[in-house]
Amino acid sequence: MQRRSLVVVTNRLPFDESVAPEGAFDWQHSSGVLVSPRHAHLREAPVTWVGWSGHAGPPPELPDTRGLRVRAVPLSEEEIRYHYEGYANATLWPLYHDAVEHPTHHRRWWEAYQRVNRRFAARTAEVAAPGAVVWIQDYHLQLVPALLRELRPDLTVGFFLHIPFPPPELFMRLPRRAEILHGLLGADLVGFQRERSARNFRLAIADACGIEAGQGPVRVDGRQVRTGVFPVSVDTPAVAALAEAPEVRARAAQIREDLGRPRTVLLSVDRMDYTKGIEHRLKAYRELVADDVLTAPDTVFVQVTVPSRERVDHYERLRERVEREVGRINGEYGRVGAARVHYLSRPLDRVEVAALYRAADVLLVTPLRDGMNLVAKEFVAARTDGGGALLLSEFAGAAAELCDAYLVNPHDTAGMKRTLLAAVGADAAENRRRMAAMRAQVTGHDLHAWAELFLEALVPPAADLAAPRGAPLLATS
Repeated sequence: MQRRSLVVVTNRLPFDESVAPEGAFDWQHSSGVLVSPRHAHLREAPVTWVGWSGHAGPPPELPDTRGLRVRAVPLSEEEIRYHYEGYANATLWPLYHDAVEHPTHHRRWWEAYQRVNRRFAARTAEVAAPGAVVWIQDYHLQLVPALLRELRPDLTVGFFLHIPFPPPELFMRLPRRAEILHGLLGADLVGFQRERSARNFRLAIADACGIEAGQGPVRVDGRQVRTGVFPVSVDTPAVAALAEAPEVRARAAQIREDLGRPRTVLLSVDRMDYTKGIEHRLKAYRELVADDVLTAPDTVFVQVTVPSRERVDHYERLRERVEREVGRINGEYGRVGAARVHYLSRPLDRVEVAALYRAADVLLVTPLRDGMNLVAKEFVAARTDGGGALLLSEFAGAAAELCDAYLVNPHDTAGMKRTLLAAVGADAAENRRRMAAMRAQVTGHDLHAWAELFLEALVPPAADLAAPRGAPLLATS
């Protein structure tokens, strides 16, 4: 049987960089990113991973490890600014998230996006074995499928979009929209988080490209392009095992002690991003505090925001607004030794995040638009004690699966306040019932199942494919 290998292509390589005591760089696997697929035909051969290291200049020498071959793609400082910070995150990201912030368009950004996508395609074509299966990920690389097909028509190409695909009336605002769609149509299978995104994509094809896109495969240049829905998830067994670790349980107890042993701990964990609804959430909380409905010291709120894309203007302004609102709440309603919002603006390690999940009574996840939101699923996976409540935006992809959460419209401040009070005031049995149903969902549909589902759709089990057991695959949101 002919063996076919797997190549995963992502904007960033699955490594974190740290500085060793002697000053050398130390590259380590990013936590929560690498998992072992259960696909029946992914066995015995290493995966090749193509991506950018996260730094400008020549790519680093990264060793092959744990069945993973790493092949870096270099980016210059200008390309980081124009391709990554510019076109990907100031043009595409806001447009694909309902234009929560106004997308910015510059021709030099588009030129850099094209250039970088060509480089990724060339690097992938160089390292892929004959007949390999290639899995390309996310909005940074939407031109790569078609570019790669031109270079290597022997490859089977899948593409997965982790963020929402916008309605056609929004997508049609994008200059060079047809080029983006033709890039995606280079894949054999284009995957989305939700059916709504798949439907929007097909409508956009018809509107922008004049290609008939009904319910079945789309015919492009004499071949078929399929679309599918594959909701991404978390590595539930790994998250649950971490949450059960003695150091996590001890840290969770210490967190509640450090907070003054309140009756209710509210928690939010977000990237600093305008799509996450941080300001809307703080406003609802401030009004409940001002009305003396959530009183101190009975209730405390812990807001964790991880810095993100700090050189992009939208994000800089958002951070200023969030910190101003936190200061206002603490200044007007806090007292010495009793802040109303405990605000952390830095990355936290996995143990600390898991401990916060265990310590919280209610997790607030209120994005204005999100492809999935894995924080919500991580929280559910971490609550092996069966406790806790999840307040979840209707506009997060996770809401379609975690329907036993307390669902809210983050634009409706009054409704969010009512629902938060319902979650805080619910009896323990009700919250345990809801959590049990959500835990069953994330256990039965975890990260392994997501990878298996996509790869079996791309290359059905009857196909002649032999690639690695225990090979790493991607999980991002």
